[in-house]
Amino acid sequence: MSIPKHSARTTTGVIPPTEKKKGSKLFALKTDFLKNDEDSIQKGILDHVEYTLARTKYNFDSFSAYQGSAYSVRDRLIERWNETQQYYTERDPKRVYYLSMEFLMGRSLQNAIYNMNLKDEYHSALLEFGFELEDLYEEEKDAALGNGGLGRLAACFMDSLATLKYPAWGYGLRYNYGMFEQGIYDGYQTEVPDYWLVAGNPWEIERLDVQYTVRFYGHVTERKSSEGSKFEWEGGELVQAIAYDTPIPGYHTTNTNNIRLWSSKPHKEFDLDAFNGGNYLSAVEAKQRSENITSVLYPNDNTYSGKELRLKQQYFFVAATLCDVVRRFKKSHQNWKDFPDKVAVQLNDTHPTIGVIELFRKLLDEESLQWEEAWDIVTKTFAYTNHTILPEALEMWPVSLIEDLLPRHMQLIYGINHRFLIQVTQKWPGDIGKMRGLSIIQEGEEKKVRMAHLAIVGSHCVNGVAAIHSDLVKYKVFPDFFALWPQKFQNKTNGVTPRRWIEQANPGLSAIFTKWLGTDQWTTDLELVKGIKQHMDNPELVEEWKQVKQFNKERLAEFILKNCGIQVNSNALFDVHIKRIHEYKRQLLNILSVIYRYLSIKKMSPKDRANVVPRVVVFAGKAAPGYVMAKRHIKLINSVAEVINRDKEVDQYLKVVFIANYNVSIAQVIVPASDINQQISTAGTEASGTSNMKFTMNGSLIIGTLDGANVEIADEVGQENMFIFGLRTHEIDAAREKMTQKEVVIDPRLQEVFLNIELGTFGPPDVFRPILDSLIYNDFYLTIQDFPLYLDAQAEVDALWKDQGSWIKKSIINSASTYFFSSDRAMKEYAKDIWNIEPCEVETSINRRY
Repeated sequence: MSIPKHSARTTTGVIPPTEKKKGSKLFALKTDFLKNDEDSIQKGILDHVEYTLARTKYNFDSFSAYQGSAYSVRDRLIERWNETQQYYTERDPKRVYYLSMEFLMGRSLQNAIYNMNLKDEYHSALLEFGFELEDLYEEEKDAALGNGGLGRLAACFMDSLATLKYPAWGYGLRYNYGMFEQGIYDGYQTEVPDYWLVAGNPWEIERLDVQYTVRFYGHVTERKSSEGSKFEWEGGELVQAIAYDTPIPGYHTTNTNNIRLWSSKPHKEFDLDAFNGGNYLSAVEAKQRSENITSVLYPNDNTYSGKELRLKQQYFFVAATLCDVVRRFKKSHQNWKDFPDKVAVQLNDTHPTIGVIELFRKLLDEESLQWEEAWDIVTKTFAYTNHTILPEALEMWPVSLIEDLLPRHMQLIYGINHRFLIQVTQKWPGDIGKMRGLSIIQEGEEKKVRMAHLAIVGSHCVNGVAAIHSDLVKYKVFPDFFALWPQKFQNKTNGVTPRRWIEQANPGLSAIFTKWLGTDQWTTDLELVKGIKQHMDNPELVEEWKQVKQFNKERLAEFILKNCGIQVNSNALFDVHIKRIHEYKRQLLNILSVIYRYLSIKKMSPKDRANVVPRVVVFAGKAAPGYVMAKRHIKLINSVAEVINRDKEVDQYLKVVFIANYNVSIAQVIVPASDINQQISTAGTEASGTSNMKFTMNGSLIIGTLDGANVEIADEVGQENMFIFGLRTHEIDAAREKMTQKEVVIDPRLQEVFLNIELGTFGPPDVFRPILDSLIYNDFYLTIQDFPLYLDAQAEVDALWKDQGSWIKKSIINSASTYFFSSDRAMKEYAKDIWNIEPCEVETSINRRY
């Protein structure tokens, strides 16, 4: 249902006579939504500039225009948000709570205006003030609440849940600082704090009325009575969780869901006695310690204190969230057996897994339920999404740390594990190996709690995020769990929202779809874009397609010149590799091939160079601060770029660019401009990937391995419309064995690349020696074996580029074959197969019902 530009507000509830009398004036005044005509929008913007920002019309610059616009949009969001929450309260549907340590939302102004269908109104209103709406989008700083795919996926899911009218809440943490702001100095990554809140955040609503107390440390006391034993967690350190809400609008609907983020504050603001006694540092020590919990996204956990802070973050997050969820349930329900029928909790990776134990603790210790009843409720409530098969990413916490920080939780983990292992012995009597492998507790020199095991045991459903990944989860990572509970395991392939990644990021392509499909309904029904295929031989469509791509490439070229100081040819093939820097994602394979391309061009005659396909190779992404090898890869990329970009001999044939501080807004510029995109992880290492979906939606051709969602993209678009290369998943173990046995022969072209690195062509060889050693002595990600296959695929790219008619046709087929990769499809599957929730469309009516 599309919300009208102006409508009356409605409620379905019955107002008690006393409340009606008390609030008659209030309800009379709040009958309508804010008007959305040009004059009303302008007045709202100016009111916020004057009364919210305390600025005058003589001090009305671009940033204050952005802020005033943001606050006026937020007013309209809050109206819809209040309507939605009241409607949900009255209808009491089952709700899903999506728990994620990351929400990488990107900019909110454009998204909100598009979703509320107010783009034209705001454009006209601001134009009269002398501002272009598109320029004001650039004034907004990305919210630094995530690191990569995990957070961006969560953001897409929240957009789809609201658009599809599912009753949903997102929960996370309000970090004061993002992961870091990346700079490049002398080719190396530098990290400075990303204080994204420096200019405030107009999109959030501080909820001082929503606070919960969270406990750490302390001790557990057992109190016995005639009714049995009762355990109480007492003492320790208390911290306050303060709620900050961000409304999430659905697309062209009143339904507006919520992301609630928690900020940590001291339970006791200030120790006056310590201060008066002259101990000034001690007076504020507790305040600083408590506020550290939500200071930084993913603090370095190489030290004990770092591990403790990370676990504190995770428990603080889930404890506050479950207090909120339980409070909402108890407002209208008394029978705990109804809890799983009204509440679904999704764990986005292992980070929120301690929530399984926290809900169990609340049911046992605070609500006085019996063990079996409480555990049955817990396992019917939680579901777990696994996002990785890399062993280092499957979280484990030392038992000693949990015993110290969360003593009651460790007791319960032992009890749960004991009962679980009884099930294991019933399935496999006397099999100690199975018990050891499946146990939630990993034995050894230091006992650890396997959080993925706890998530599986405590959930009714476990899903992977791509077909091949889900198979690896079942048959390679957790085969014994799958043998024990095959009914628990599902696949739910990831998806991305077409509203942000086509309509907002690529207005030109959006216009093409709407024109040639004869409708704009594709924004909420992406399956309609298949209809574009029937026009793909039409010269008019082909020409429009080329013009839109060229416009996007020129926009990116301007961005590169402005931000990197490098002039690139917008007519060249734009070859893009943007994602987190990691060995398994193999940016190294890419830059080694770039070196080979450079060396080849240098050796060519002028006649041969005339046949070279000009390329602009774009890298972007951050390496974790403690990931030394990934940071060396960034240094190599930038050193190679420096040599190539200053070499006038290859100037018109090859450019290499590393765009610093990659984020969602930068991705919205890069993705639509890409001709090919690199998805070249070692087969069997990438869970899914979502950038591959965004690129495909925008008509960019994949060069990649059959890994993650590439497999399903190949099924949808046709492998002949991609450039697939490399070892397959089933070949990886044998290839690693071959590498271990020193049976791998290095391709002569790669030997030439190595030699030039060793000779210092791209800078001091000692800097890059560890990279070469990692390949020669322990090429775990099989770069050497895939290198010749990768060069063959790149040659196919060059050959097809010379046939622009065929290239455009493949580009159109890619864009037209992406329905399956919409987050709308993914959310419908989660809702039906895991959460058992239904849409709950908020009704709006000209006539109020009371």
